[in-house]
Amino acid sequence: MKAVVTGGAGFIGSHLVRELISEGVTVHIIDNLASGKREQIHPRAILHVLDVQSSDVRDLIVKEQPDIVFHLAAQVDVLSSIHNPEYDAQVNILGTVNILEACRESSSVKKIIYSSSSAVYGDIKVARLTENNLTEPISYYGVSKFAPEHYLRIYHQLYGLSYTVLRYANVYGPNQTPKGEGGVVAIFLDRIKKGLPLVIHGDGGQTRDFVYVKDVVRANLCAIQQGDNEVINIGTATPTSVNQLAYTLTKLHGSKVVITHSDGRPGDIMHSCLENNKAERLLQWTPLYSINEGLQETYDFVMQEH
Repeated sequence: MKAVVTGGAGFIGSHLVRELISEGVTVHIIDNLASGKREQIHPRAILHVLDVQSSDVRDLIVKEQPDIVFHLAAQVDVLSSIHNPEYDAQVNILGTVNILEACRESSSVKKIIYSSSSAVYGDIKVARLTENNLTEPISYYGVSKFAPEHYLRIYHQLYGLSYTVLRYANVYGPNQTPKGEGGVVAIFLDRIKKGLPLVIHGDGGQTRDFVYVKDVVRANLCAIQQGDNEVINIGTATPTSVNQLAYTLTKLHGSKVVITHSDGRPGDIMHSCLENNKAERLLQWTPLYSINEGLQETYDFVMQEH
C-alpha cells in the first residue's frame, strides 16, 4: 500500500507516519515545514516540501498514485484564525479543495481520511457531543475545519471518492508544539520544564476531552478499511477541566508549580466532550489510554527531551 500524509512532519502526522511505515506502507509526506519539523520525520518516509495549496501537490499525487490520502495539514491555532481569518481559510478550506482535486484527478486514490475537529460544534451546552449535534462554530478555525466536510461529501456524491471524517477532541502527546488551543498540555509541560508558572485563561473550570495521540493514530488506521463516508468523533467521552489538568501535571512533576489566572480568550469554548459510540460501532475503536497514562508518557518524554 502507498499512502500520502499531508502534515506528516507535524505532531499527529509524524506519529501516524511512523505507524504506517511499521506496517509496511510506503509513505509520502507533503509538508511545507511551517510548523512541522524535519527531525520528526521517519527516515524511510519520502518528504516533499510543498504547500497543500500548490499545483505541485496535485501533480505529485497524480504522479505517485497513492492508494489512500490522510489529510492532516492545517492551520490549527484558534487565536491565529481570529487574527487572520483569510490565511486560516486559505490553508484549511482551499488547501483541502486542492487535495480533493488531486484525489479526483488520480485514478488510484481509494479513500481520503480527513482530520477535523471538535471545534466545529461550537459551544453547545450538552454533556457529550454526538455527530448529530448542531454544528455552530464560534471561531474561524471551527468554520474552516467544518467547510471541508461538505466538500468531502459532495466529492463523494459527484465522483465516488470515499472518505472518513474524524472529528478529534483535544489531542496531546509527545512532540506536540506548545502553542494553540489544542496544545494546552504541551504548553503547561513546556512551562513546568522551564520553571515558569502555569497560566490558566479564565477560571479554569472549562473542560476538554483530552485524547492521546497514539489512540488518534489507531483511529486513522481503523478508518482505512472502515467508516466509509461517515463523520466520526474521536475522543474519550471523559471531560477534564483545565484546573484538573494543571493539578495532575504538577503532581506528576512532584515539586511546587505556581499557577496563575488571566482573562478568558475570544473564541474559546467553555465545555467540549465527545461521545465515541459511533467510533466503537463503525471503526471498532475505543481509546486505550486513560488521561493519567497519556499524561505520564507525555511528561516523561518532555522532561527527557533536549
